[in-house]
Amino acid sequence: MTDDTTGAPGEPGSQWYDQEAGPLVRPYAVTGGRTAPGPTGVRFDLIALVTLDPAAPADDDPALGPEHRTLIDLCRPETQSVAELAAGADLPVGVVRVLLGDLLERGRVTVSRPVPPAQLPDERVLREVIAGLRAL
Repeated sequence: MTDDTTGAPGEPGSQWYDQEAGPLVRPYAVTGGRTAPGPTGVRFDLIALVTLDPAAPADDDPALGPEHRTLIDLCRPETQSVAELAAGADLPVGVVRVLLGDLLERGRVTVSRPVPPAQLPDERVLREVIAGLRAL
């Protein structure tokens, strides 16, 4: 077997490259084998909103990989949900959660978690408010 890592199917090294998909990198390689988002144990819901922290340090952190930088770039113009970041970065959600844990620990992003359904206002109260507004 050769150590050539490029090539078309059937050529030496083709197991590491797919013409349509590009270079193949396994998710565990992107996260360094980790499956949980950092030692803080933060769990990122799909609808949790991720925003760049305005007080974040400069982008010259050598510990950040290209996938981390992609997530930062996706958050730069506007707040994104975890699901939107996974789609935009073309990465599995589990990988994005681990990478976001890294960014959160480094103070690069802030996360707004969704309101639990138990804390949402009662539907009856909302209907009364709507009826009151219509009466105006």
